[in-house]
Formats: sequence, structure tokens, C-alpha cells
Amino acid sequence: MDVGVARTFLEIVKTGSFVGAAANLNLTQTAVSARIRGLEMQLDRPLFTRNKAGARLTPAGEQFLRFATTMVQVWDRARQAVALPPGRDTVVTIGAELSLWSPLLRLWLIWMRRECPDIAVSTVIDSSDRLLDRVQEGSLDVAVIYAAPRLPGVVAELLFEEKLVLARTTPVSQTLAAEDHVQVDWGADFSAGYRAAFPDRPNAVVSIDYGPLALDYILATGGSGYFREGFIRSYLDEGRLAVVPDSPEFSYSAYVVHSATADAGVMERIRRGLRAASS
Repeated sequence: MDVGVARTFLEIVKTGSFVGAAANLNLTQTAVSARIRGLEMQLDRPLFTRNKAGARLTPAGEQFLRFATTMVQVWDRARQAVALPPGRDTVVTIGAELSLWSPLLRLWLIWMRRECPDIAVSTVIDSSDRLLDRVQEGSLDVAVIYAAPRLPGVVAELLFEEKLVLARTTPVSQTLAAEDHVQVDWGADFSAGYRAAFPDRPNAVVSIDYGPLALDYILATGGSGYFREGFIRSYLDEGRLAVVPDSPEFSYSAYVVHSATADAGVMERIRRGLRAASS
């Protein structure tokens, strides 16, 4: 199937109309309609229901959406691999969860620039579920995520083990109210462990799903929250934060995830860089 047709399908999904897709793709509405009509003939199923409000996916269209996305991503990956920058032997596409980019992936990029000048790098930030999907479908070489997946054809290697600790702003002599505690979203396992450890604690007034933002917030306003111990180490050393004594700690490990068929030589270089960045 023509990748251009898949792109047209995705643009209609994105804009919600054939007219919007035509404008964004610099095509006539007739051309867009013809592409989708041909695609529907190939699949022997209608993909959109059209009305005055725009275009809505049919159940068959919902099923096709994932495959169209994969087709476009794999094609873009193939084009990227073929059109290597001068002096580069290969390209590596790596993704990570948002909270893992600073400082891990930043340090890894610096290491790759210094130690692997022959490798071009493309980076992605996304949710763990989407990153895993892309590793499975082949549009992503490596993902760095929290929580080890159990998926066929995917290898998950422990990168580092870390603890989530309850930290508060200083001075510790200053009493903090219950509403000064910020709930940081560290995933389902942490949430379950937190609820078990603090069954009577009321829901937090402020909840933030990005650790660095939560840290900036409590440093500015005063408060407490659970944070990765390594991430807040400098603030602990400076005395701006203190770990709450006798508070529960939770395991929070990161994993390098890649296809079982990934190039072993390239993976070893990526792995060494990630270990250096996380040490």
C-alpha cells in the first residue's frame, strides 16, 4: 500500500475532516476522497462515516489506525536509515519516559557524541506503553522506561535500581501541614504501595505527574513529596531538602528495552553509554 495513502488516512483522523486533511496535505478534496475510496476498496471495509460535522472512524477504521501509524513510522525510519548523515555508519532511535530525560538521556547523548561519533542519534519522549509498542513494531531501537515489561520478542535489561524517598523542604523545625504534601505520580505500583503505607492520609491538594516540576514547586512554596533519591541528592547535600526520618521507601528501577533481534554490536555501545550516564 502507498505510504502516502496511510498519511492521508492519518491526517483525516487528526483533523477530523476530509477538507482539513486536504488543506494540510496541499491536495484537493477530490484527491483525498479518491485515496480513501481506493483504500476502502482494498480493505473491503468503510473506514470513515462522513457527516456535516466531519469524518468519524468506523470500527474498521479504528482497527486500521494502529497499522497505518506503524506503516508511516517504519517508512520514516527506513528513510532515515538510508539517508545517513555524512560520516555516520548507522542511526539509532532511542526513546524514554519524560522523567528519565534529565539527566540520564542528556548525559547519554553527550557520551555518544564523544565515544560513538560514527552513530547518528534520533530521540523520542513518550509514554512507556507507546514506547514499548514502537520497540515491538520496529520503529524504535531502544526504550528506557520504568517497570520491566513482559512481552514476546522484547528484551528488558535492568539499567539501575533507585529508591523513591519522602523528602521535605528545610528547615526541618518548620511544621508542614497535610496540604503541603505534593502527590507525585510514579506509576501504579508506587500508588498501590503509597496507599498501603498511608491508608488514612487524605488525597493531596496538589498532584503533579512530573517529578522535576513537583520538585520545583515544593522548593518554591515549601512542602514534601516522594522523589528519586539520586535526582535530589544535590539538594540533600546542600541542605535544601531532607529525607523524612523513618518514612517508607519504594523501589523504582529503570530498564533498557530493545528487540531480541537488535544488532548486538550497536546495542553494546548504547548499553555502555547508558551505564556510564547512570553511574
